[in-house]
Amino acid sequence: MSVEIKVPTLGESITEAIIGKWHKKVGDTVAVDEPVAVLETDKVTIDVQAPESGTIEAISFTEGDKVKIGDVLAMLAPGKVAAKAPAAAVAPPATLQTPARADASPAITPVARNVAAATGVDPSKVQGSGANGRVMKDDVLKAATPATAQAPSTPLSVPTGPRGEERVRMSPLRKRVAERLLQAQSTAAILTTFNEVDMGAVMGLRKQYNEKFEKKHGVKLGFMSFFVKAAIEALKSFPAVNAFIEGDEVVFHHYYDVGIAVSGSRGLVVPIIRDADQKSMAELEKTIGDFGGRAKSDKLTLPELQGGTFTITNGGIFGSMLSTPILNPPQSGILGMHNIVERAVVKDGQVVVRPIMYVALSYDHRLIDGREAVQFLVRIKDCIEDPERILLEI
Repeated sequence: MSVEIKVPTLGESITEAIIGKWHKKVGDTVAVDEPVAVLETDKVTIDVQAPESGTIEAISFTEGDKVKIGDVLAMLAPGKVAAKAPAAAVAPPATLQTPARADASPAITPVARNVAAATGVDPSKVQGSGANGRVMKDDVLKAATPATAQAPSTPLSVPTGPRGEERVRMSPLRKRVAERLLQAQSTAAILTTFNEVDMGAVMGLRKQYNEKFEKKHGVKLGFMSFFVKAAIEALKSFPAVNAFIEGDEVVFHHYYDVGIAVSGSRGLVVPIIRDADQKSMAELEKTIGDFGGRAKSDKLTLPELQGGTFTITNGGIFGSMLSTPILNPPQSGILGMHNIVERAVVKDGQVVVRPIMYVALSYDHRLIDGREAVQFLVRIKDCIEDPERILLEI
């Protein structure tokens, strides 16, 4: 008896998703819990796994289609995973079968059709890799001659005709990021203040203790744990930066859930370190490293991305010297870290070369005054330049 592969529960307040990719096609065999498809939501990507071992006998949606919780994505014929069955040997149920095409041309996505026209590739001679043999953009690019083939992210160049264009659907995650950026700019009075931090003391500590730290805890000692600890000390001194505005009220939080912006495969995500003030440096480094690794493989869960009272983002890993980070609503503050550059500074009346990082605090001026914002950054500066303050909480 056939088994339905359905759209699973996607998380609180999420009711629909877009099919980002099919890992399997009709006739493919799957093992139990093997990923069959990837669903994209406005917050996370989710792997849909096979409930049993067997053979895919029908697929009811194509890549790019919008689906809702409970929709039947595919039908699975249970059984031991054996040799791959030919797609034509299994007839899909009538309710899920794609209507017969009136012409003999292959199924092809609109983007792939445009690419084929620009490169002169005949779609009927292209082997499709999409659902039910549908021809995708990458299939056309692979079939193009070396003279006309282009990288997927590079606009097509057509010297003998009109310049090529490519129209790609915005992912749910990117749409959500865009919406939240506009929301932050339209609902909050965002200002940014800057300061510079001498990283010499922290770099010296890392050099002195990193080997012992890694040997004991199994993780390297990074800069981020120092900034998380410093931010917590600053938040304790200036609680408005850890607060939200809700209607006519200000909600002060007596806990510190710090979001760490990390790069995922489909954009920037902000997983949350819960009760960050109660974690040791080693626990912070392990948590941050785990977040970064799972973000790249889209393994972060929805609960890990929800909430947060303050955010830290590090543009320095991409080489950024200075930036103005945008608030993550409904939060009132976000700390921006940047790259470390040796600069000539005056210290004790002498010009010396020091490793300097510029830091930025973007804040909601409706709740936080400029004086508080400046002092908040000074508190972080003091903690980083004199790390013993973090241990002594002074």
